[in-house]
This record gives sequence, C-alpha cells and structure tokens, in this order.
Amino acid sequence: MKKIGLLTQILIAFVLAIIAGVIVGPGIEVVKPLGDLFLRLIKFIIVPLVLASLVVGVAGTGDVRRIGRMGGITIVYYLITTAIAVLIGLILANLFKPGSGLDLKLSEEAAEPAEVPGIIDTLLNIIPTNPIQSLVEANMLQIIFFALFLGIAIAIVGDRAKPVYHFFDGLAEIMYKITHIIMKVAPIGIFGLIAPVVGQYGASVLLPLIKLILVVYAGCILHALIVYSSSVKFLANFSPVKFFKGILPASLVAFSTSSSSATLPITIQNTEEHLGVSKKVSSFVLPLGATINMDGTALYQGVCVVFIAQFLGVDLSFTQQLMIILVATLASIGTAGVPGAGLIMLTMVITAVGLPLEALALVAGVDRILDMIRTSLNVTGDASAAVVVQSFEDKHGAKTSG
Repeated sequence: MKKIGLLTQILIAFVLAIIAGVIVGPGIEVVKPLGDLFLRLIKFIIVPLVLASLVVGVAGTGDVRRIGRMGGITIVYYLITTAIAVLIGLILANLFKPGSGLDLKLSEEAAEPAEVPGIIDTLLNIIPTNPIQSLVEANMLQIIFFALFLGIAIAIVGDRAKPVYHFFDGLAEIMYKITHIIMKVAPIGIFGLIAPVVGQYGASVLLPLIKLILVVYAGCILHALIVYSSSVKFLANFSPVKFFKGILPASLVAFSTSSSSATLPITIQNTEEHLGVSKKVSSFVLPLGATINMDGTALYQGVCVVFIAQFLGVDLSFTQQLMIILVATLASIGTAGVPGAGLIMLTMVITAVGLPLEALALVAGVDRILDMIRTSLNVTGDASAAVVVQSFEDKHGAKTSG
C-alpha cells in the first residue's frame, strides 16, 4: 500500500477527533495526555531552534543593512495586515450584528483590567539584561535580540568566530531533525488536543453564541483568502493554492494547540520545505511573527468589542471604531503567542471604548473555540510574510548581482 502522507494523517486525526468528541462527550478527556505530550515535545525545541537558526541566518548573511531591510519589510507587512484584519472584523460585526437580541446573563464579578506596558517600556524590554534568563523564560523578543547581535558579531569577527558559527549551525540542524521526528507523532497529538475540546463544548454552550463564533471564523477565512492570497500572488508572484497547501500542516497544528509559539518549529519546517523560503529568511521572519504578528487576535478583538457593545445596547461611534483599529493593532503586537492570551488583551480594547470589563464573561465561555481559528490565522500570516520577504530578498539579490 502506498504510504499515507503526513498531511493526510493529520486530516484523518482531525476528523476522528471531532467524531470521537461528539460521540463520547466529556469522557474523551482521557486522551488529553496525548495532546499534552505532543505540546511538550514541541515546546522543548522552540528556544534552541530559534536561537540557533537565527544566529546562523544572521552570521551567514554578514550584512547589517540586509537585516535592517528584512526587519523593515517584515514589521510594515505585519502592521498593515493586522490593521486590515481588525477592519474586516468590524465590518462583519456591524453587518451581521452577532450581539443583538441575545438573552445571556453577565457575571456580577468584574474582570481585572490587564496591565499593558507603555511603548517605551515595551521597547526597553526587548533588550535582555540577562540573555540566559531570557532563554530560560522563553522570552522570544529578547531571544531574537540576543541572537541578532550574536550573529552580527560572529560575522564581524570572521575566522576566529568560525567555531562558534559551526556550533550553532550544527545545533540548528539537530533541532530541524528533532522537529521531523516529533512531526511523526503529530496526528496522535492533534487527536489528543482536539477531541477533549469537542467533548467539552456541547451544544448548550455553543448555540447561544453560534453567531459570534461564525462571524469570527468567517472573518478569519476571508482575511486569509483575500489578504494573504493577494499578498503572495502580487507581492511574491507565488501561487495562493500552493501557499495554502504548503502551510496547511502548520495551520492545523496551530488550530489544535492554540499557540503560535508552540507551532513555530512546524511553521519553520513547512515554509522552508513547501514554500521555498530560505533558512536565513524563515529564521528571522517567523520567530518575529510568532511574537508580534497576531492578525487573528486583532480580528477577534474587533468582532468581540462590537459584539459586547451590541449586547449592551451601546452604539459605537465612527471615532470609537477607529480607536478599536488602532488599539487592537497595538494590543495584538503585545499579545503572547500562548493559549488564551487574546482574551487578556481584549480588556485593553474594551477599556479604550469605555465598555464594562465584566462583559468579558460573554465571550470567555467560548474563547477556546475562537482561539483555535485566530491562532491558525496568525501562523498562516507569519508564513505569508516569509514568502513576501523572500521574494523581496530574491529581487534585491538579482539587482545586486546584475
């Protein structure tokens, strides 16, 4: 028999998990350790993989201007697509009014507002005071900063730093090989992650908020089909069909784990093997994206704030909705790539338009369901940025050689 490919195995596990969750119900929780094991396997390689691959990528480039160019294109791309994502969420929420006519009770306990650091503090926090501590705590932005400087210094020192370069090059290759090994058990892990979620959320929880769920899911799908398809097609001359097929395994893992950071090793693997992105680009763009690019989270925040306002009977002005775009874009940048972080950052957006924080209880019950699709969109957006940046790098290289 012809061997079944990994993507097909993942899709089969996905379908079986949904069926098992529906049939067994909450009792399917017994398979959750399989999902937890898969998550831990992925998480244990994230830090060494990002550090080693980024150091090698930067040191191999040896050009500070190229790093600056890649960084500028990446950040501008992430900001623009995030703002568009919020706009799509607002349009759909205003059009379909998921919060109108609902009969739900709010919790009397007020939610605590999230403490969000200012812009200056955020920028200062990128610089680690102790790189080893950053590695231990998996602080991705600080790890990226450390790896960038390490790679640049290796390139400047030259031959005397070659042993250090070869060490990180070897470590990166080892991490890629471990990623391949872990992906062999991905179908089992995805079954263990999805089945308990399906079993936990019965119709009694989902039906009252089904309109909200459908609007968020529709918004994420539209954003991917319109924005990412256009980006890879017109900015990178890359087939959208080939793009979505190539990144699908990572998108499904992101959907299962609800964590951009946990999916990072698979995202790097997919973009390099299926989308033709070089290690130099993927090792720079993707860790940065897993940290600051949260299109799905931004779209979710836009929909949920309008949903809450509609439920409370509050008409948001045009100015307030512009404020949502601005704050949701900035808040999504500060959102950690871990499950449930979007709900915490939603407090910032709710506060910005003067809505009561206890209204968070309206979406908290189904946040895990919403988290799955928004994380999948986040990861797909990271990959689209890598394809676009790779195209710009190829064109610049052609001009330089010409």
